[in-house]
Amino acid sequence: MSLTVTLPNGENVPALGQGTWQMAEKADRRKQEIEALRLGVELGLTLIDTAEMYGEGAAEELVAEALAPERNRVFLVSKVYPHNASRQGVVEACERSLRRLKTDRLDLYLLHWRGSVPLEETVAGFENLRRSGKIRHWGVSNFDVDDMEELLGVSAGENCAINQILYNVTRRGPEFDLIPWMAARRMPLMAYSPIEQGRLPQGGALQAIARRHEASPFQIALAWLLNRPGVISIPKASSAKHVRENHAALEIRLTPEDLAAIDAEFPAPKRKRPLEMI
Repeated sequence: MSLTVTLPNGENVPALGQGTWQMAEKADRRKQEIEALRLGVELGLTLIDTAEMYGEGAAEELVAEALAPERNRVFLVSKVYPHNASRQGVVEACERSLRRLKTDRLDLYLLHWRGSVPLEETVAGFENLRRSGKIRHWGVSNFDVDDMEELLGVSAGENCAINQILYNVTRRGPEFDLIPWMAARRMPLMAYSPIEQGRLPQGGALQAIARRHEASPFQIALAWLLNRPGVISIPKASSAKHVRENHAALEIRLTPEDLAAIDAEFPAPKRKRPLEMI
């Protein structure tokens, strides 16, 4: 199992990071969430994913408070709203995110989902940000094959570094065409909601495999993703206990029998399915 994933430019990033969706929404959890993010970085989960949408910037401010002393250790990812993704709008949105994050650059900046702004404008804005040093890489989120094909037809569209999508053991639709398309271009996939926001089945194959490995079904689901090439997982963990549990998934080595049991219960798709979002 690889602990890193290689970006198209050859840079390695952690295969297991930390998400922040729904963080910074309750004041009484703030201290605990900050401690969780800091512990994750200490354990090597140094890729942090956030977005201007999360709490309308509050999650970015939480990340800034948590990671200020560790900024140079962190691969920091944020996302722009589609309605802010015009040529100039994306630059202004990025500058707002940088202020909230109290940093001078993002390591990766993503278009959160496809909107009405032409891709040519968004890519031009991303490229301006990259040339000015405010972002190091850019990418997209929730793009299916047709979107990706259109993106690569745009000037500088080939500079897209990553596509972040909903992908987990129960949501395997992208394996039919999107994941092979990306793999052929050596473009990594960033999987959000890797444990289906805690709604994965607790019985069946995941439970049986978890017992064999003295783990939880959630850890098995994470280990399954970590076993897949070119996939970065970004589970949210808002407590130190949860962070340690996620980190422990890196040590789980699924056997061919484990993988076969997962495939039997959660089969790979045999036809095209619309890309899902949650």
